[in-house]
Amino acid sequence: MTFDAASYALQLQEKVTRLRDLLAPFDAPEPQVFDSPLQNFRLRAEFRLWREDGQRHYAMFSQDDKRTPILIEEFPIASLRINQLMPQLKAAWQDSAALSHKLFQVEFLTTLAGDAMITLCYHRPLDEHWHTAANKLAADLNVSIIGRSKGKRDVIGHDYVVEKLAVGGRTFSYRQPEGAFTQPNGTVNQKMLNWAYDALGDRSDDLLELYCGNGNFTLPLATRVRKVLATEISKTSVNAALSNLDENAVDNVTLVRLSAEELTEALNEVRPFRRLHGIDLKSYEFGSVFVDPPRAGMDPDTCELTRRFENILYISCNPETLAANIAQLHDTHRITRCAMFDQFPWTHHMESGVLLTRR
Repeated sequence: MTFDAASYALQLQEKVTRLRDLLAPFDAPEPQVFDSPLQNFRLRAEFRLWREDGQRHYAMFSQDDKRTPILIEEFPIASLRINQLMPQLKAAWQDSAALSHKLFQVEFLTTLAGDAMITLCYHRPLDEHWHTAANKLAADLNVSIIGRSKGKRDVIGHDYVVEKLAVGGRTFSYRQPEGAFTQPNGTVNQKMLNWAYDALGDRSDDLLELYCGNGNFTLPLATRVRKVLATEISKTSVNAALSNLDENAVDNVTLVRLSAEELTEALNEVRPFRRLHGIDLKSYEFGSVFVDPPRAGMDPDTCELTRRFENILYISCNPETLAANIAQLHDTHRITRCAMFDQFPWTHHMESGVLLTRR
């Protein structure tokens, strides 16, 4: 792969054109464009291990050929910290039977702040010899180590990394657990957060947030409103979000473990939920809703729910489903701000954002 600026500029423009064309039927303004570093932008990476010439090597597979490995010594799109750790870890397992025996997969998770965690996956139980070697490895590399074996997990250090992101003149601290979703491109994630923070603006009413994850957007957006009701279905993400709210002393957020569809039913008074016990939904004065749904976008009922709000702030990882949702809302809301975030350089994927305001 060639990481030259001219090739990148061409790919970036193709994405902008694609987003512009998808949103043209809705009279969208010209998108703001937020680019990415050309290399070392990806904060996490996962490799299978492949034996060749008596040694294990990092390997990946192309989507159209799952049998022929691509052996890897370095990974230029990954963070500098991952590229630093890769040869150090390889040397360690080559020197240690306790670390290498039936090791089949390695996962790296790093942060812009410099924290790092390595997950080692095995086809065998982990014994005391492994623990001794893994403890030394964690100390030598200054990382947390997680060993995974047939549904069991051994943690040396922490089972999370800590990220620090600057938004709106304040630095927020984020606990990012092993196995939970995090934005892979930290530099662009910080740009997304600042765009959303600016787009929402200072408000005196309340915010509803759907699909809040580990609180990535929740923390900065909570500082712009009176209070927030946030929902997330993943238990791991909910626990991380609660820790992040506490760590950052953000005390105006109520977080409930409900899906967007379930919250829609609760707000429509279709049925009660025990997880909402003690929460007075009628006490909220919602002026805005923030959504960051999965690739499938919002289901029709959730999309109808968002129509009730003056402002809909929408971050999307799939511009096609974004356009489909906007088509459902276009008769009541218009796009007043638009952005393209190059979260995934050198691929066709992108993140985009729109602010929809009631007509």
